[in-house]
Amino acid sequence: MSYFDGKVAVITGAGSGIGRALAVELSRQGAHLALLDQDSAALAETARRCELPGVRVVTQTVDVTDWGSMQAAAGTVAKELGGAGAVFAVAGIIHRGSVLESEVSDIELVMSVNWLGVVHTVKAFLAQVIASTDGRIVTFSSAFGLAAISKYSAYNSSKFAVRAFSESLRQEMSLSRHRVPVTCVYPGGVRTPIVRNGLFAASENPEAVTKSFETRIARMTPEQAAAIVLKGVERGRARVFVGSDARLVAALVRVVGGHYQDLVPKLVRLLRRRTPSGRS
Repeated sequence: MSYFDGKVAVITGAGSGIGRALAVELSRQGAHLALLDQDSAALAETARRCELPGVRVVTQTVDVTDWGSMQAAAGTVAKELGGAGAVFAVAGIIHRGSVLESEVSDIELVMSVNWLGVVHTVKAFLAQVIASTDGRIVTFSSAFGLAAISKYSAYNSSKFAVRAFSESLRQEMSLSRHRVPVTCVYPGGVRTPIVRNGLFAASENPEAVTKSFETRIARMTPEQAAAIVLKGVERGRARVFVGSDARLVAALVRVVGGHYQDLVPKLVRLLRRRTPSGRS
């Protein structure tokens, strides 16, 4: 029997990518689902894929940056499904652009969705998860939450913040003797629409960036990522690295520490010199 069999799992960002893959796999493992996303049509498609005998599915169109909306969502889950037993805070967006050229409004939106959205999700459902006994809180950082990269300052900041929030909360749960392991997930390149749907500074080339991500970086499917995540969550691990690239970044930072900030620009310049156009 699966650990998740009969549990109520809440998933934000359930309309696509890893969120959708988690929902489908959890339904196969017998979990009841509360699926949350801003895109009602995408949410309905995810729910359709999760329609299995004995599995109850509730969908809610919500904005994770809206605290009132998240509180209402938690109330609905308590009423219709009896409360959450596992929470997966997956919803997120990405932005590319230098600090000099990026709009403050874009930076604020990334922080609001990626960090504050996680805080809202966890805060809204935490009491339910604690009451469920043997529950799980799952947050999503990124390989960019382990090491910062040029032109992704907003995204880096949000994912570093998720990491800190998760590590603090895990300690709180332990000190309070609540049986609620907090797992922070660090995906590398996964084939999701996050870059295609991302935000870009005016000087950036969204098409070129998206093509590079989808052809050179995003090598893992959402389904493969979901399987790795669920295995780590079931075991109550503090960190789950998704993909060899995420593990490589973690190892690099562990070995060289803060010196990676000087090494990465040198590597990028070297790669640029080796390309015919002079660009990476």
